[in-house]
Amino acid sequence: MWQCGLLHLSTYQPINLSPGFLYSDEVQIGPETVMTTLYTAKKYAVPALEAHCVEFLTKHLRADNAFMLLTQARLFDEPQLASLCLDTIDKSTMDAISAEGFTDIDIDTLCAVLERDTLSIRESRLFGAVVRWAEAECQRQQLPVTFGNKQKVLGKALSLIRFPLMTIEEFAAGPAQSGILSDREVVNLFLHFTVNPKPRVEYIDRPRCCLRGKECCINRFQQVESRWGYSGTSDRIRFTVNRRISIVGFGLYGSIHGPTDYQVNIQIIEYEKKQTLGQNDTGFSCDGTANTFRVMFKEPIEILPNVCYTACATLKGPDSHYGTKGLKKVVHETPAASKTVFFFFSSPGNNNGTSIEDGQIPEIIFYT
Repeated sequence: MWQCGLLHLSTYQPINLSPGFLYSDEVQIGPETVMTTLYTAKKYAVPALEAHCVEFLTKHLRADNAFMLLTQARLFDEPQLASLCLDTIDKSTMDAISAEGFTDIDIDTLCAVLERDTLSIRESRLFGAVVRWAEAECQRQQLPVTFGNKQKVLGKALSLIRFPLMTIEEFAAGPAQSGILSDREVVNLFLHFTVNPKPRVEYIDRPRCCLRGKECCINRFQQVESRWGYSGTSDRIRFTVNRRISIVGFGLYGSIHGPTDYQVNIQIIEYEKKQTLGQNDTGFSCDGTANTFRVMFKEPIEILPNVCYTACATLKGPDSHYGTKGLKKVVHETPAASKTVFFFFSSPGNNNGTSIEDGQIPEIIFYT
């Protein structure tokens, strides 16, 4: 295992390039010299030497040095190496943020990582790592390590923590007591976890789902009509899919009476086993239009091919729009992937009227 300290351009001194390399492409690179050699190759525009350095770094890339190498890749404008570092961080997030190099990264690199949907870590643990980074940054800036200074050095990074993805217990044990959030933010987030309608919070609630590719969405209705009522009974629809996907949320219809807040519980149940695979007690705000409104699970739910599942939504609120002219089969196509085919079936029992032809739960939001 090799270690390389985090350096800046002002630290590097050019090395002498041997004429032998320029004519033969033979080069010896080691852990102690690779960064200085890369700087020299960049400075004097020697692309073959630059490629050797990047190849060396790529071969030695691991979770425990991924953050250090990511910072260097961004510094030297090496997008291929940066992409490999980010992939490594996605796959082994806990190991990467536990490494010493994590607290040495700059604020822009921290934000670039926090913006990712593909980190494989609980948000509460990610928050703990970000607090460690803030403490180290205070020391670098020779500031007292106080709540206010930690908040100051984090700046925009704090808004990239997805507090709504935490459980109320995780939030209470960590962020609520950290002193980094204002009293008002703490109260609003506690209300977000516990009451409906939920107050608006300025934090992302999109799952970090360790998924590659682009978010997809299918709509099973061809037309929208008015007046669908709610009395505590769940709207349900069964479905199967032809390939493995991960569902991250539903699109639901909102009020016909103008801007309104709804309380909602969403679930996905494996039909044969009657097993709830995921659920979220949450809420959403609508604007009175016939559009759909996103309601997300806290974590992605894996859906296996040709297994029957039930999508369930229990809404509390005024009459809403609803879909009609429903499709039994919906095909989603993307240029880079094969077709994803959904088949819909009415769910037995009282489903508040939702069926293949009419009702709620028009959209399923997923990744392939």
